[in-house]
Amino acid sequence: MKRTTVRTRVLTAAVAVAAVGAGGFGAMSATAAPQSDAPGGAVAQAADLKKSDTVTSTHLDIDAATRAAQAALHAAEKDNQHVSVAVVDRNGTTVVTLRGDGAGPQSYESAARKAFTAVSWNAPTSELVKRLAQAPGLKDIPGTLFLAGGAPVADKGAPIAGIGVAGAPSGDLDEKYAQAGVVSLGH
Repeated sequence: MKRTTVRTRVLTAAVAVAAVGAGGFGAMSATAAPQSDAPGGAVAQAADLKKSDTVTSTHLDIDAATRAAQAALHAAEKDNQHVSVAVVDRNGTTVVTLRGDGAGPQSYESAARKAFTAVSWNAPTSELVKRLAQAPGLKDIPGTLFLAGGAPVADKGAPIAGIGVAGAPSGDLDEKYAQAGVVSLGH
């Protein structure tokens, strides 16, 4: 078996990166000037869509999400609690996570799942825990965590984000800190 040198491996990696980059450029070029294989050459342009065919969604920008996460973490630190904080957007995608000094390893994922759960139902997770009595199957929905500590952020009544906190000795404290994040946004 032939051994490759470090130089050979570095050059091989550089060529692979260049190939991936070229492929990305080609993909961007292809989307910039769409070609149609459809019969008659019809290509749907955004101008052809009716307004009713699209949906506009409101999300927190990165600065607001970071501000909310920092406010939640600061509230916990004032109480000498070691927590993790996550902020997710309307779609449940994590925007910001902060792991406070001394926070347990489980708190990071738990915070994100609480935030996801809060935004999914537009309700604090402490309220959602109560719903499990009537619908125990809710806990089986992937990505959710029905423990107190998640708070939704709403704009005009519609959920736009979720803030989750995990790691304090009780869910009530986690939720108190998540609410501090919501308050920092003026919601």
